[in-house]
Amino acid sequence: MEITVAGKKKSYAAPLTVAQLIAAEEIENPLYVTVTINEEFLPAGQIPVKELRDGDNVEFLYFMGGGAFTDEELERYSRHILLKEIGVKGQRKLQNARVLIIGAGGLGAPAALYLAAAGVGVIGVADADTVELSNLQRQVIHSANDLGKPKVLSAKESMEAINPHVRVNACQEYVCAENIAALIRDYDFVLDGTDNFPAKFLINDACVMAQKPFSHAGILRFGGQLMTYVPGAGPCYRCAFKEPPPPDAVPTCREAGVVGAMGGVIGSLQAMEAVKFITGAGKLLTGSLLTFDALTMEFRKVRLPRNPRCAVCGEAPVITKLTDYVQPVCALKR
Repeated sequence: MEITVAGKKKSYAAPLTVAQLIAAEEIENPLYVTVTINEEFLPAGQIPVKELRDGDNVEFLYFMGGGAFTDEELERYSRHILLKEIGVKGQRKLQNARVLIIGAGGLGAPAALYLAAAGVGVIGVADADTVELSNLQRQVIHSANDLGKPKVLSAKESMEAINPHVRVNACQEYVCAENIAALIRDYDFVLDGTDNFPAKFLINDACVMAQKPFSHAGILRFGGQLMTYVPGAGPCYRCAFKEPPPPDAVPTCREAGVVGAMGGVIGSLQAMEAVKFITGAGKLLTGSLLTFDALTMEFRKVRLPRNPRCAVCGEAPVITKLTDYVQPVCALKR
Protein backbone atom coordinates (compact mmCIF):
# COMPACT_ATOMS: atom_id res chain seq x y z
CA MET A 1 0.00 0.00 0.00
CA GLU A 2 0.99 3.64 -0.42
CA ILE A 3 0.82 6.14 2.44
CA THR A 4 2.10 9.67 2.99
CA VAL A 5 4.54 10.05 5.88
CA ALA A 6 5.62 13.56 6.90
CA GLY A 7 4.69 14.86 3.47
CA LYS A 8 6.42 12.11 1.48
CA LYS A 9 4.69 9.25 -0.30
CA LYS A 10 6.02 5.85 0.68
CA SER A 11 5.16 2.21 -0.05
CA TYR A 12 4.72 -0.33 2.76
CA ALA A 13 3.39 -3.86 2.91
CA ALA A 14 0.05 -4.34 4.61
CA PRO A 15 -0.93 -4.93 7.36
CA LEU A 16 1.02 -2.14 9.06
CA THR A 17 0.35 -0.67 12.50
CA VAL A 18 1.35 2.81 13.55
CA ALA A 19 3.82 1.32 16.02
CA GLN A 20 5.44 -0.68 13.20
CA LEU A 21 5.64 2.46 11.07
CA ILE A 22 7.31 4.36 13.92
CA ALA A 23 9.91 1.60 14.20
CA ALA A 24 10.43 1.48 10.42
CA GLU A 25 10.86 5.25 10.23
CA GLU A 26 13.28 5.16 13.18
CA ILE A 27 11.40 7.92 14.96
CA GLU A 28 13.45 9.48 17.75
CA ASN A 29 11.97 9.31 21.28
CA PRO A 30 8.84 7.46 20.08
CA LEU A 31 7.18 7.62 23.50
CA TYR A 32 7.02 11.41 23.24
CA VAL A 33 5.72 11.74 19.70
CA THR A 34 2.17 12.80 18.84
CA VAL A 35 0.67 11.10 15.77
CA THR A 36 -1.99 12.42 13.40
CA ILE A 37 -3.69 10.37 10.70
CA ASN A 38 -5.58 12.28 8.01
CA GLU A 39 -5.44 15.44 10.17
CA GLU A 40 -6.94 13.71 13.22
CA PHE A 41 -5.01 13.08 16.44
CA LEU A 42 -4.45 9.41 17.31
CA PRO A 43 -4.77 8.61 21.05
CA ALA A 44 -1.50 7.25 22.42
CA GLY A 45 -3.17 4.04 23.52
CA GLN A 46 -4.12 3.19 19.92
CA ILE A 47 -0.59 3.50 18.51
CA PRO A 48 0.29 -0.21 19.04
CA VAL A 49 -2.92 -1.53 17.45
CA LYS A 50 -4.05 1.05 14.89
CA GLU A 51 -3.66 -0.36 11.38
CA LEU A 52 -2.95 2.03 8.53
CA ARG A 53 -4.85 1.96 5.26
CA ASP A 54 -3.85 2.73 1.71
CA GLY A 55 -3.84 6.49 1.12
CA ASP A 56 -3.49 7.48 4.78
CA ASN A 57 -1.60 10.70 5.58
CA VAL A 58 0.55 10.30 8.70
CA GLU A 59 2.34 13.10 10.56
CA PHE A 60 4.66 12.84 13.55
CA LEU A 61 4.72 15.86 15.88
CA TYR A 62 7.80 16.36 18.03
CA PHE A 63 8.56 18.45 21.10
CA MET A 64 11.12 21.11 20.21
CA GLY A 65 12.64 23.36 22.84
CA GLY A 66 11.08 24.48 26.11
CA GLY A 67 8.33 22.65 27.89
CA ALA A 68 5.84 20.42 26.18
CA PHE A 69 2.45 21.54 24.95
CA THR A 70 -0.43 20.31 27.05
CA ASP A 71 -3.07 18.10 25.47
CA GLU A 72 -5.43 21.08 25.45
CA GLU A 73 -2.86 23.24 23.65
CA LEU A 74 -2.15 20.51 21.11
CA GLU A 75 -5.84 20.35 20.27
CA ARG A 76 -6.23 24.15 20.29
CA TYR A 77 -3.36 24.70 17.86
CA SER A 78 -3.76 21.47 15.89
CA ARG A 79 -4.59 23.19 12.58
CA HIS A 80 -1.38 25.22 12.87
CA ILE A 81 0.72 22.25 13.90
CA LEU A 82 -0.45 20.25 10.89
CA LEU A 83 0.90 22.92 8.53
CA LYS A 84 4.41 22.07 7.39
CA GLU A 85 5.21 25.79 7.28
CA ILE A 86 4.42 26.12 11.01
CA GLY A 87 4.35 22.78 12.80
CA VAL A 88 5.32 22.35 16.46
CA LYS A 89 8.45 24.44 16.00
CA GLY A 90 6.52 27.37 14.53
CA GLN A 91 3.83 27.16 17.19
CA ARG A 92 6.53 27.29 19.83
CA LYS A 93 7.87 30.44 18.15
CA LEU A 94 4.41 31.99 18.33
CA GLN A 95 4.15 31.06 21.99
CA ASN A 96 7.47 32.78 22.71
CA ALA A 97 6.74 35.87 20.60
CA ARG A 98 5.76 39.38 21.68
CA VAL A 99 3.61 41.55 19.39
CA LEU A 100 2.44 45.12 20.02
CA ILE A 101 -0.76 46.48 18.46
CA ILE A 102 -1.07 50.27 18.48
CA GLY A 103 -4.74 51.11 18.09
CA ALA A 104 -7.61 48.85 19.21
CA GLY A 105 -9.95 50.06 16.47
CA GLY A 106 -11.02 48.90 13.03
CA LEU A 107 -7.63 47.40 12.17
CA GLY A 108 -6.35 46.46 15.59
CA ALA A 109 -9.56 44.68 16.64
CA PRO A 110 -9.47 41.76 14.15
CA ALA A 111 -5.67 41.58 14.30
CA ALA A 112 -5.77 41.25 18.09
CA LEU A 113 -8.38 38.50 18.00
CA TYR A 114 -6.49 36.44 15.43
CA LEU A 115 -3.12 36.84 17.14
CA ALA A 116 -4.64 35.78 20.45
CA ALA A 117 -6.29 32.78 18.77
CA ALA A 118 -2.96 31.94 17.10
CA GLY A 119 -1.29 31.65 20.50
CA VAL A 120 1.11 34.60 20.40
CA GLY A 121 2.52 34.52 23.92
CA VAL A 122 2.48 38.22 24.78
CA ILE A 123 0.33 40.79 23.00
CA GLY A 124 0.45 44.46 23.89
CA VAL A 125 -2.50 46.70 23.03
CA ALA A 126 -2.07 50.48 23.22
CA ASP A 127 -5.00 52.87 22.86
CA ALA A 128 -6.22 55.82 24.94
CA ASP A 129 -9.85 55.83 23.77
CA THR A 130 -13.02 54.38 25.26
CA VAL A 131 -15.60 52.33 23.36
CA GLU A 132 -18.28 54.40 21.62
CA LEU A 133 -21.42 53.32 19.79
CA SER A 134 -20.02 54.34 16.38
CA ASN A 135 -17.08 51.96 16.93
CA LEU A 136 -19.26 48.84 16.90
CA GLN A 137 -19.87 49.02 13.13
CA ARG A 138 -16.33 47.72 12.51
CA GLN A 139 -14.44 47.13 15.76
CA VAL A 140 -15.47 43.54 16.35
CA ILE A 141 -13.44 43.07 19.51
CA HIS A 142 -15.89 45.30 21.42
CA SER A 143 -19.60 44.83 22.17
CA ALA A 144 -22.53 46.97 23.25
CA ASN A 145 -21.83 45.95 26.84
CA ASP A 146 -18.41 47.64 26.55
CA LEU A 147 -19.69 51.15 25.82
CA GLY A 148 -17.71 53.66 27.88
CA LYS A 149 -15.07 51.09 28.79
CA PRO A 150 -11.41 51.70 27.88
CA LYS A 151 -10.77 49.98 24.56
CA VAL A 152 -7.65 48.24 25.82
CA LEU A 153 -9.58 46.61 28.68
CA SER A 154 -12.43 45.57 26.38
CA ALA A 155 -9.87 44.11 23.96
CA LYS A 156 -8.01 42.33 26.75
CA GLU A 157 -11.19 40.66 27.98
CA SER A 158 -12.15 39.47 24.48
CA MET A 159 -8.66 38.17 23.72
CA GLU A 160 -8.36 36.28 26.99
CA ALA A 161 -11.83 34.82 26.49
CA ILE A 162 -10.67 33.37 23.17
CA ASN A 163 -7.36 32.12 24.53
CA PRO A 164 -6.51 32.15 28.25
CA HIS A 165 -2.96 31.03 27.45
CA VAL A 166 -1.91 34.43 26.05
CA ARG A 167 -0.81 37.38 28.15
CA VAL A 168 -2.31 40.73 27.16
CA ASN A 169 -0.60 43.95 28.22
CA ALA A 170 -3.16 46.78 28.17
CA CYS A 171 -1.69 50.27 27.76
CA GLN A 172 -4.33 52.98 28.05
CA GLU A 173 -2.40 56.04 26.93
CA TYR A 174 -1.81 58.11 23.83
CA VAL A 175 1.26 56.99 21.94
CA CYS A 176 3.56 59.96 21.46
CA ALA A 177 7.19 60.83 20.79
CA GLU A 178 7.91 60.77 24.50
CA ASN A 179 6.72 57.24 25.23
CA ILE A 180 6.82 55.24 21.99
CA ALA A 181 10.47 54.14 22.20
CA ALA A 182 9.91 52.57 25.59
CA LEU A 183 6.58 51.13 24.48
CA ILE A 184 7.95 49.20 21.47
CA ARG A 185 11.27 48.21 23.07
CA ASP A 186 10.30 44.78 24.41
CA TYR A 187 8.28 43.60 21.40
CA ASP A 188 9.37 41.56 18.37
CA PHE A 189 6.85 43.00 15.91
CA VAL A 190 4.57 46.04 15.84
CA LEU A 191 1.19 46.51 14.14
CA ASP A 192 0.10 50.02 13.21
CA GLY A 193 -3.67 50.03 13.65
CA THR A 194 -4.02 53.80 13.98
CA ASP A 195 -6.31 56.07 11.99
CA ASN A 196 -4.32 59.29 11.64
CA PHE A 197 -1.19 60.37 9.83
CA PRO A 198 0.75 61.82 12.78
CA ALA A 199 0.57 58.46 14.54
CA LYS A 200 1.51 56.52 11.42
CA PHE A 201 4.61 58.63 10.77
CA LEU A 202 5.59 58.48 14.43
CA ILE A 203 5.29 54.67 14.48
CA ASN A 204 7.32 54.40 11.28
CA ASP A 205 10.10 56.67 12.55
CA ALA A 206 10.27 54.99 15.95
CA CYS A 207 10.41 51.49 14.46
CA VAL A 208 13.07 52.46 11.91
CA MET A 209 15.23 54.07 14.59
CA ALA A 210 14.81 51.08 16.90
CA GLN A 211 15.34 48.55 14.07
CA LYS A 212 11.91 47.12 14.85
CA PRO A 213 9.83 45.36 12.13
CA PHE A 214 6.25 46.53 11.78
CA SER A 215 3.12 46.30 9.63
CA HIS A 216 1.54 49.49 8.30
CA ALA A 217 -2.09 49.54 7.18
CA GLY A 218 -4.81 52.03 6.35
CA ILE A 219 -8.46 51.86 5.35
CA LEU A 220 -10.89 54.40 3.86
CA ARG A 221 -14.27 53.99 2.15
CA PHE A 222 -14.10 50.62 0.29
CA GLY A 223 -10.30 50.53 0.07
CA GLY A 224 -7.37 49.38 2.13
CA GLN A 225 -3.62 49.01 1.94
CA LEU A 226 -0.76 47.46 3.88
CA MET A 227 3.01 46.99 3.78
CA THR A 228 5.59 45.45 6.07
CA TYR A 229 8.87 47.01 7.12
CA VAL A 230 11.80 44.79 8.08
CA PRO A 231 15.10 46.52 8.92
CA GLY A 232 17.57 46.14 6.06
CA ALA A 233 15.09 44.26 3.86
CA GLY A 234 13.07 46.99 2.17
CA PRO A 235 11.59 50.49 2.25
CA CYS A 236 9.86 52.16 5.17
CA TYR A 237 6.58 54.10 5.13
CA ARG A 238 8.44 57.38 4.52
CA CYS A 239 10.09 55.98 1.40
CA ALA A 240 6.65 56.03 -0.23
CA PHE A 241 5.01 58.86 1.73
CA LYS A 242 7.59 61.50 2.62
CA GLU A 243 5.64 63.49 5.20
CA PRO A 244 2.13 63.88 6.64
CA PRO A 245 -0.33 65.68 4.34
CA PRO A 246 -1.54 69.14 5.35
CA PRO A 247 -4.63 69.29 7.57
CA ASP A 248 -7.87 68.74 5.61
CA ALA A 249 -5.96 67.56 2.51
CA VAL A 250 -7.16 63.97 3.04
CA PRO A 251 -10.78 63.35 4.12
CA THR A 252 -11.55 61.93 7.55
CA CYS A 253 -13.92 59.03 8.10
CA ARG A 254 -16.68 61.51 9.02
CA GLU A 255 -16.32 63.02 5.55
CA ALA A 256 -15.64 59.86 3.56
CA GLY A 257 -16.74 56.89 5.68
CA VAL A 258 -15.40 53.33 5.78
CA VAL A 259 -17.18 50.03 5.24
CA GLY A 260 -16.92 47.99 8.43
CA ALA A 261 -15.71 44.75 6.88
CA MET A 262 -12.69 46.53 5.38
CA GLY A 263 -11.10 46.58 8.82
CA GLY A 264 -11.59 42.82 9.02
CA VAL A 265 -9.92 42.23 5.66
CA ILE A 266 -6.88 44.43 6.18
CA GLY A 267 -6.51 43.88 9.93
CA SER A 268 -6.52 40.10 9.39
CA LEU A 269 -3.80 40.50 6.78
CA GLN A 270 -1.74 42.42 9.32
CA ALA A 271 -2.12 39.50 11.72
CA MET A 272 -1.06 37.18 8.91
CA GLU A 273 2.11 39.22 8.33
CA ALA A 274 2.91 39.01 12.05
CA VAL A 275 2.43 35.22 12.06
CA LYS A 276 4.61 34.84 8.97
CA PHE A 277 7.34 37.04 10.42
CA ILE A 278 7.39 35.08 13.68
CA THR A 279 7.33 31.61 12.11
CA GLY A 280 9.40 32.38 9.01
CA ALA A 281 6.65 31.06 6.73
CA GLY A 282 6.18 32.47 3.24
CA LYS A 283 7.17 35.88 1.92
CA LEU A 284 6.44 39.15 3.69
CA LEU A 285 5.14 42.36 2.12
CA THR A 286 8.57 43.97 2.27
CA GLY A 287 9.23 46.10 -0.78
CA SER A 288 5.56 46.03 -1.76
CA LEU A 289 2.34 47.89 -1.00
CA LEU A 290 -0.72 45.64 -1.18
CA THR A 291 -3.94 47.48 -2.04
CA PHE A 292 -7.50 46.17 -2.01
CA ASP A 293 -10.58 47.61 -3.71
CA ALA A 294 -13.67 45.97 -2.24
CA LEU A 295 -15.99 47.40 -4.91
CA THR A 296 -14.19 45.49 -7.67
CA MET A 297 -12.77 42.78 -5.36
CA GLU A 298 -9.30 43.38 -6.76
CA PHE A 299 -5.96 43.11 -4.98
CA ARG A 300 -2.90 44.83 -6.43
CA LYS A 301 0.69 44.56 -5.27
CA VAL A 302 2.71 47.67 -6.06
CA ARG A 303 6.47 47.40 -5.88
CA LEU A 304 8.06 49.92 -3.51
CA PRO A 305 11.78 50.56 -3.98
CA ARG A 306 13.80 51.74 -1.02
CA ASN A 307 14.54 55.46 -1.24
CA PRO A 308 18.24 56.09 -0.56
CA ARG A 309 17.33 59.71 0.21
CA CYS A 310 14.61 58.78 2.72
CA ALA A 311 14.68 61.19 5.64
CA VAL A 312 14.66 58.43 8.24
CA CYS A 313 15.98 55.18 6.70
CA GLY A 314 18.10 56.61 3.88
CA GLU A 315 21.86 56.70 3.55
CA ALA A 316 22.08 60.09 5.28
CA PRO A 317 18.97 60.40 7.48
CA VAL A 318 18.00 63.88 8.59
CA ILE A 319 15.29 62.74 11.01
CA THR A 320 17.17 61.49 14.06
CA LYS A 321 14.74 62.55 16.78
CA LEU A 322 11.10 61.58 17.24
CA THR A 323 8.55 64.34 16.76
CA ASP A 324 4.84 64.65 17.40
CA TYR A 325 3.08 66.00 14.33
CA VAL A 326 0.02 68.17 14.86
CA GLN A 327 -3.01 67.29 12.78
CA PRO A 328 -6.69 66.74 13.60
CA VAL A 329 -7.51 63.06 14.03
CA CYS A 330 -10.61 61.41 12.62
CA ALA A 331 -13.70 63.16 13.92
CA LEU A 332 -15.32 59.76 14.50
CA LYS A 333 -12.80 58.12 16.79
CA ARG A 334 -11.33 54.70 16.00
